[in-house]
Amino acid sequence: MQGKIIKGIAGFYYVHVPDGTVYECRAKGIFRKEKIKPLVGDDVEIEVTHAGDREGNIMRILPRRSELIRPAVANIDQALLIFAVTKPEPNFNLLDRFLIMMRQQGLNCIICFNKQDLSDQAQRERIARIYENSGCRVLFASAVQQEGIGQLAEVLCAKTTAVAGPSGVGKSSLVNCLQGDRQMETGEISEKIARGKHTTRHSELIAVSGDTYIMDTPGFSSLSLFDMEKEALQGYYPEFEPYGANCRFTPCAHIHEPVCGVREALEMGQVSRIRYDNYVSFYEELKEKERRKY
Repeated sequence: MQGKIIKGIAGFYYVHVPDGTVYECRAKGIFRKEKIKPLVGDDVEIEVTHAGDREGNIMRILPRRSELIRPAVANIDQALLIFAVTKPEPNFNLLDRFLIMMRQQGLNCIICFNKQDLSDQAQRERIARIYENSGCRVLFASAVQQEGIGQLAEVLCAKTTAVAGPSGVGKSSLVNCLQGDRQMETGEISEKIARGKHTTRHSELIAVSGDTYIMDTPGFSSLSLFDMEKEALQGYYPEFEPYGANCRFTPCAHIHEPVCGVREALEMGQVSRIRYDNYVSFYEELKEKERRKY
């Protein structure tokens, strides 16, 4: 019987099979000998040992299409990054870190801003402009008002999607809207600091329907910088590409060089100031990291 690992806790793996049944499984000892660790998201073959108790053993891990390092999960097709329009205000520096981290692992990203019911059209348009040329699709939704849920469900359909974002943005509430009768624990929001308590304690795939899965991951408040050369950073900013041909120097870091097409585009409002400032900040971090290395 084939299925997908949707959760792993303390050596037990919970495998969802096509008829909707979930079996509690142990991994065969051969995986330990070969130093192969089953991951959430793995497609596996199992043998059922106790049908009534829904218990079994994982006999084989099928070839992985992809493997993420953080979070440790296999066969993810795309990433959904959830932030709030307001309460709390979006941390664009953190969002751009998420985008780079996910793209380093080969994932296309969708950005969803929750709590649109607490914002006005001008706020949403301002945010949309920041990311309009980033290569990401930008959606707005409201878990409380059930707005934008259908459109969100469409982009997730027939894919396995990693859901990430900071605490307090209504991430678990949006996931609840998508998954029907299977509800995740949601925490109370502290009005004083407008920040959520951590309520998701492990990576878990949730079967939304058929072959559609979403994976909610623990909330992050910060991310260490990516492992890359500083010169590679601009490759994660697709909005820079049309203007690079106008730079005097090749390569151009787009920071201090004279006659820089990207900075000219920035001054003309064709490149987002917020995105550019984050780029400069990340570039300096990577530069400092290289300096400490040597």
